[in-house]
Amino acid sequence: MAPILLVEDHELNRDMLIRRLNRAGLEVIPAGDGQQALDLMRSKQPRVVLMDMNLPVMDGWTACRTARQDDSIKHIPIIALTAHASEADRQLAIEAGCDDYATKPVDFPGLLIKIKKLSGPSS
Repeated sequence: MAPILLVEDHELNRDMLIRRLNRAGLEVIPAGDGQQALDLMRSKQPRVVLMDMNLPVMDGWTACRTARQDDSIKHIPIIALTAHASEADRQLAIEAGCDDYATKPVDFPGLLIKIKKLSGPSS
């Protein structure tokens, strides 16, 4: 089964999410910025991307818009992970190309449901 790509620049947040996702039986590939995320999406073809929106090098907003213009990766579902919790922020993430939205701190059981929903029946 294809891995999940976790794009998070804060090491503590990234490590905590990787441990929890691994315990849930998911293989995780980490990335620290939007450009690295795009490169890994192209090379690894993850089944879902968990994308922090405030990232160095290339932010998550730009990475999502870029992914949606690339035929080789535009099919990969993206879940925005952000501390921005307003309805307007959620709408901006959807407009940027995200398929779903999760706020920080992460509701982990809810995130697992979103991952399963976007991964399809084989997850």
